[in-house]
Amino acid sequence: MRRVWPPNSPRHRPEGRGNPVKFSLAKPASEINLCNIHFHEGAEHKAKAFSIYKGEGDHSELKPGDTIEVHWVHTTCDVEPGPTLSSCLSKGCGNPELRVETQVFTLVNDPSALDFNDLEQASDLPTNTGTPVQFLGSTTGPSYTEAVCSPYQVTWSVRPQCAKLDINTVGEWCKGNTFDEDHAHGVRKLVTNPKLLSDIE
Repeated sequence: MRRVWPPNSPRHRPEGRGNPVKFSLAKPASEINLCNIHFHEGAEHKAKAFSIYKGEGDHSELKPGDTIEVHWVHTTCDVEPGPTLSSCLSKGCGNPELRVETQVFTLVNDPSALDFNDLEQASDLPTNTGTPVQFLGSTTGPSYTEAVCSPYQVTWSVRPQCAKLDINTVGEWCKGNTFDEDHAHGVRKLVTNPKLLSDIE
């Protein structure tokens, strides 16, 4: 199945798609290398469980009740996990297959909720948040717009339901991790230009 965005999103309109780019789905995460973990404040994707539009760009400090979307980025390059998406590339592997396993979390002040420090691999993700929706797209983040396109082709695997995550463990993780991540990233601006979007197949 090839998707640009889940149905009923502002990104999903039936008329006039103009982006002809196609590429194959990346290998399963279990067959390639984890290269980066990072998260965005607010869900970058849309599903029935997370459908309130929060706005674009960077937001405020995280607090209980907020939503974050965590990305486990995988690559076919033979690399070690590290900071930024540059860790997913190497001199001998400039055009890898990329797969991002995605889970949206509601942050709660509850030690019985999931511990972020236990989610080191995509295989550690909860199994009760629905069958992941797979679709082809590109990397995200507020630096990419309709005027500035991402150069990376990505297979997205987005779980359609939220899980509860203890906000205290997110703070602990941000104090020191392999990826030098210490804050939530902003979300990518909404892409609405039909010339940049593909039809759902």
